Amino acid sequence: MENLDRRDVFLGLAALIAGAGVAGGQEPKVLATSQAYPFDQLPVKKSANGGASRAVVTGVLPTGEAVEVHETVLPPGQMPHPPHKHRNSEFIMIREGTVEFYHDGKTEQIGPGGIMFNASNQMHSMKNTGTVDAQYFVVAIGRVTAS
Repeated sequence: MENLDRRDVFLGLAALIAGAGVAGGQEPKVLATSQAYPFDQLPVKKSANGGASRAVVTGVLPTGEAVEVHETVLPPGQMPHPPHKHRNSEFIMIREGTVEFYHDGKTEQIGPGGIMFNASNQMHSMKNTGTVDAQYFVVAIGRVTAS
């Protein structure tokens, strides 16, 4: 403890604050080492809408930001959930398919290679408007809480 400088103390406190909302009182995983996540090794969870998701990682960076990454497959005509907003911000990267992205009172069509950004506490939703499964990755930054 004698060798801690102000930066170490600040980063430790930031990680504690970021992880304060973790369910069950568990400490969040600190993502402090580089790691690969082979797609074929990610566990698949089936969704009620006929799609599926793969959790990649959830944790806190050494700089204090909470991060959650997952991949989702969304069948044609389906939504992952109703319009909503949450405290965290998120980037959604479309790998395959076409989705309708609703945000800020407007709707946009986004296809392969497109990226959507959902700002903190902004109402948003999306729907697969294409004829094939939409596949996308979500990178959520900040404590994840629905509102």
